[in-house]
Amino acid sequence: MSASMLSLFLSCLGKHTARILAILIVLLSGIYFCLEFLGMLPSYDSGSAPKHAEAYTDSKRNTPPPTVAFANSETRNIPIFLRGLGTVTALQTVTIRSRVDGELIKVHFSEGQQVKQGDLLAEIDPRPFQIQLQQAEGQMLRDEALLKNAQIDLKRYQTLLDQDSIAPQQTATQAALVKQYQGNLEMDLAQLNNAKLQLSYTKITAPLAGRIGLRLLDQGNIIHSNDANGFAVITQLQPITVLFTLAEDSVPAIMKAWREQQYLNVEAYDRSDKQMLAQGRLLAIDNQIDTATGTIKLKAQFDNKDLSLFANQFVNIKMKLDTLENTVAVPTTAIQQGVQGAFVYLIENDLSITLKPIVLGPQHEGWTAIIRGLNAGERVVTDGADRLREGISVQLPAATPGNPQTDKQRH
Repeated sequence: MSASMLSLFLSCLGKHTARILAILIVLLSGIYFCLEFLGMLPSYDSGSAPKHAEAYTDSKRNTPPPTVAFANSETRNIPIFLRGLGTVTALQTVTIRSRVDGELIKVHFSEGQQVKQGDLLAEIDPRPFQIQLQQAEGQMLRDEALLKNAQIDLKRYQTLLDQDSIAPQQTATQAALVKQYQGNLEMDLAQLNNAKLQLSYTKITAPLAGRIGLRLLDQGNIIHSNDANGFAVITQLQPITVLFTLAEDSVPAIMKAWREQQYLNVEAYDRSDKQMLAQGRLLAIDNQIDTATGTIKLKAQFDNKDLSLFANQFVNIKMKLDTLENTVAVPTTAIQQGVQGAFVYLIENDLSITLKPIVLGPQHEGWTAIIRGLNAGERVVTDGADRLREGISVQLPAATPGNPQTDKQRH
């Protein structure tokens, strides 16, 4: 087809466009009226609706209200605890070292043994020190004899001096000699005592009661007084202390309770914070706050009778400050958190749901104190809260006391 013929066809089509559209409208109107006359079109009267819409409305109307678990708010005594992280520290830790050098000839303890103060732990070969003691004793005996002889001569010289039979200078010299021998005797006594002391150091005893650790030196070795590591370590475990920290915001409450009670109960829990290891009391409070962490250090003491605490052990600390008596409390599982803060879903008498804002207090053993917003005896949802909203109706478990539906069935 040439360009001239195509342009002629388009011009003709443009002239007859309105006529073609009118013809199409007439044809479609005729087809519609024919189908309506034959009853082949669906009817959408105001009194009727599609079957699938009716089924959806009926299913929605027959859906039962959600079933929720609940608990009644109660009046309880809720203790106030402060929580912190702590490290077990021994009251005393002593590294056992020898005071003298010598051969370790006998070890009297077992590794990990509980020892008492004064228990014999080890023995060093005493023979060199016994010889030194004998030498000191012999030296002292010799100087005692010299002193006695000098004192006898001094007495005789004094008699002759009284008879004017001797020069005074000779008597004075003899008196000085007596004093010299007395000084020698004092030195001998000191050497004798020192020899006895060195001999006593050959028996190493426990300086305190506690658990002795692993042996660092075996029998038969030469032990030295300057050994850096010693040969054993004793740690006092009964009693034992825990050093822990609390936030500086708690300091006013701590000091107030410390002044009023003078005995603050402290509990130590394991790393998982589930098992209580020991109970004790607050022993001391540090005198300054750590500016780097914003915490204050405290020390608690535990009897540790069952030896459940070991030095350098990590523990969780709960320190009791006070007790809220006769306060309203609910199970912690009933507490919900929203944009406006904490709230609970309250179940009204007609089983409708009311969103109740509350002010929370301390928690203890699965219960949370309610400072404001709830009264004792009110029902709160503890399970199934994810399907609830304000004003919705719920149903309680069939066997739950206080369920109006169950009460009607029972009567």
